[in-house]
Amino acid sequence: MSSHESQNTRPRGPIGPGGRGGPFSMDVGRAKNPTTTLLRLSLYLLRSKLRLLFIGLFVVIGTVASVLGPYYIGRAIDQYIRVGDVQGLLGIVFLLLGIYLTAYIANALQSALMARVAQQVLKQLRKELFENLQTLDLSFFDKHTQGELMSRLTNDIDVVNTALSQSITQLISSFLSIFLILVTMFVLNAWLALGSLLVFPLMVFVTVFIGSRTLSGFRGLQSILGRLNGTMEETISGERVVLAFGRQDGVIKNFDEANEAVRKLAIRANSYAFVIMPLLNIMGSIAVAVVAGLGGWMALQNLVTVGVITSFILYARNFTQPLQQLANLYNTIQSALAGAERIFEIIDMRSEIKDKSDAIPLKEIVGDVVFEHVDFSYDRKTPVLRNVSFHAEPGQIVALVGPTGAGKTTMVNVLGRFYDIQGGSIKIDGIDIKDISADSLRRQLGTVLQDNFLFADTVMANIRYGNLEATDEECIAAAKLANADQFITRLPKGYATMLIERGSNLSQGQRQLLAIARAVVANPKILVLDEATSNVDTRTEIRIQDALLQLMKGRTSFVIAHRLSTIRKADQVLVIRDGEIIERGTHESLLAQKSFYYHLYTSQFRGNPIELAASLKSTEPR
Repeated sequence: MSSHESQNTRPRGPIGPGGRGGPFSMDVGRAKNPTTTLLRLSLYLLRSKLRLLFIGLFVVIGTVASVLGPYYIGRAIDQYIRVGDVQGLLGIVFLLLGIYLTAYIANALQSALMARVAQQVLKQLRKELFENLQTLDLSFFDKHTQGELMSRLTNDIDVVNTALSQSITQLISSFLSIFLILVTMFVLNAWLALGSLLVFPLMVFVTVFIGSRTLSGFRGLQSILGRLNGTMEETISGERVVLAFGRQDGVIKNFDEANEAVRKLAIRANSYAFVIMPLLNIMGSIAVAVVAGLGGWMALQNLVTVGVITSFILYARNFTQPLQQLANLYNTIQSALAGAERIFEIIDMRSEIKDKSDAIPLKEIVGDVVFEHVDFSYDRKTPVLRNVSFHAEPGQIVALVGPTGAGKTTMVNVLGRFYDIQGGSIKIDGIDIKDISADSLRRQLGTVLQDNFLFADTVMANIRYGNLEATDEECIAAAKLANADQFITRLPKGYATMLIERGSNLSQGQRQLLAIARAVVANPKILVLDEATSNVDTRTEIRIQDALLQLMKGRTSFVIAHRLSTIRKADQVLVIRDGEIIERGTHESLLAQKSFYYHLYTSQFRGNPIELAASLKSTEPR
């Protein structure tokens, strides 16, 4: 079987490789509903109310202490330095040390507590996101790539982490700092305060203007980075194919183009980000110059003291820091809200395959399967199955044959209710599968695919995945039945040998044997074999077929095969074309009709008349 049914079907879900959809279409830089997302994120934060209370307290203490420093420096000049009071100066120096030490301790404590709160929120978000992914339909995974979903679990979580760990406390601290500095300046001298604020509107304008340009630049950068990461992930995953077809130069060229686009956008985005600080510094210097000029004139008129002027200069200089923080926080918070919104979108998704409120669990079954006038379409527009009807009696072997894209894999997909049919019904032991809980239904199905997935775990654990309650002895017996025991015992640590990702340290045939052993351990009543022997040599195939025949005894089995010589012993063969059953019968009766199946069968031996004659002779009744 190929990895796809055809141009008129969707990716094959559980009976084949997952689909790859296009990128998520939502904006990568700004949330669509920031207020709703912020309120929802706040609910996660409020689960740590006591810690948040202490965080707020430490933020206030740290900010107040930072604002008090310049005030006492001014007092030290006016009250002690001008009059030469060394003892008083030492006292205020120690007071300043205490103030700044308090600010440092308060800031350290609020950062540590906020990190704990943030990690607790992120842990819960990751948990809900991952758990909900396990409940979604295969149609969802057909539409979205692994890279996109991993981005939700990693990149978006990281962006939210940055905002929660740093931005929230900085936001509060920045606004509080600006407020306290303004209040303190007006308390010290209203005229100097007004003079120092002449540049303030310009600072705000620059912050908002450049901040919006920075956000736009980083939004585009984030988008192109996602495409670059997708290119790298896909290339690395398909490196064997790249090497096999000598496409290294092509993928390098594609990567270079995407990499160059990232470079240009990064320069543009960072240019805006880097220019804001020098501009704010210049404006801060202008504010200092205004304070120094106005303060100097007022000092000559005995309207203000040198200490007050010093405090104002320090405040004017410190004024740029919270403004710069607010400019940076604007971008960070917007990105975090966008990331949180994308996370919540997945958390809020619900499976289209829903159990009825009175759905019954499927326990012991005999495996009687009936399709009655089944119609199905992945997109509800292009029919994939049309009026499919057949009856598989308990223990029968049913072969599904036909050209690629005929609908064979779709039939077993809807049998497992990975997709819901639009017309007709499917019954197991006389019960409509829509009246059965999906989990209990799928536990009755055992599947061996053409391209099986193995986990990065031991050989034993991969076999036991079919039934977590199976003992080591049962797993070894299953491996022997699948003819896998011989190669497993030759591995460095036998059944304890660790497999790397996807079992890449085994041959394709060995991976197939393990998958068959896993199906044996599951001990299902209904078997689905999708080209189960396609990846092994002819000699091994014969042994596996014997083992599978033993496995299929007493079980209703659906065998999807392109090599029609493998299905001669099927109780009934369903010939499918364009989603319809066009012929049915045994292998011999279909050959005798010399119709579609006959031509499909004989075409596989075209060019080898001797093998064809032998094959046809072997099908003659004895």
